[in-house]
Amino acid sequence: MVVDRAPTGTGMTFPANVERLYAWTRIQGAAAGTTVHHVWIQGDVERADIELRIGGSPWRTWSNKAIMPEWTGDWRVEVRDDRGNVLETIRFTVRG
Repeated sequence: MVVDRAPTGTGMTFPANVERLYAWTRIQGAAAGTTVHHVWIQGDVERADIELRIGGSPWRTWSNKAIMPEWTGDWRVEVRDDRGNVLETIRFTVRG
């Protein structure tokens, strides 16, 4: 969850009944109007591609994803630039 523009309750393993997860990213060196994507991937299945507009540098932004109880296993959120280059990968696990 994000409170006052900062992540809370961070972790790397979550229960299957978590319902919703958040990915938080701090961007530096990007021009206002630039976009990045949070691509939510479960195993090899892309579950969401969320475009986020950057307002300047530094900039904090986040996305969230509803997690179905049956979507257990290894996950990652790839932070990609507007050309699809992976800038960072956030890894976590949803346990059944």
